[in-house]
Amino acid sequence: MNTLNLSPLKKLEVIMEGAHKDFATDLLDRAGVKGYTIVGNLSGKGSHGIYEGHVMFNEDDVLIMIIVAVPEELVSPILEGFAPFFEKHTGVVFVTDIQVSRLVKFKN
Repeated sequence: MNTLNLSPLKKLEVIMEGAHKDFATDLLDRAGVKGYTIVGNLSGKGSHGIYEGHVMFNEDDVLIMIIVAVPEELVSPILEGFAPFFEKHTGVVFVTDIQVSRLVKFKN
């Protein structure tokens, strides 16, 4: 029976206002991330209360989540890049240990 080979990586989930998507994706690109997934139109409840995730006029008015899987050595530089941003803007970053198949998709 064939099985998938799994390799350890870190998953970052960045939740922020859609208006700052270009800042985040530029930071990730400069850090050497090979790819990411952007989920828009988020809703939920946080420290600022309930957030309804519907697009009124444009995608800048909603919360987004950017999901990226990276080697451990990229986590600190990425978090250092986001630190000054989150001192002035709302949002959060979650970092978790994950296992991925097809490691070639995530490492250079």
